[in-house]
Amino acid sequence: MLKTRRRRAAGLWLGFGTFGVIGWSVAGPTLLGALLGTWLDKRHSGVRSWTLSLLIAGLCLGCANAWYWLARQSQDIRTDEENDD
Repeated sequence: MLKTRRRRAAGLWLGFGTFGVIGWSVAGPTLLGALLGTWLDKRHSGVRSWTLSLLIAGLCLGCANAWYWLARQSQDIRTDEENDD
C-alpha cells in the first residue's frame, strides 16, 4: 500500500518531467538544425535551402530521440513492476 501511495505522488511529477524531457529532446535538435542551416545559407547560398533541410532533419532526429527515450522508460517501468511482484 505504501508503494502505491509513493508511486501516485511520484507519478504526477514524473509525468511533468517526462513532458519536459520529450519536448526538449525534440525542440533541441530542431532548433540546432535550423540555426546551422541558417548559417550555411548565409555562407553558401544556392538553389537548395539548408535551413529547411536541416530543420526537417533535426525534427526527425528529435522525434527518434524522444521515441527511444520513451521506449527505454517504458521498459524500465515494466522491469520495476516485475521486480516488485
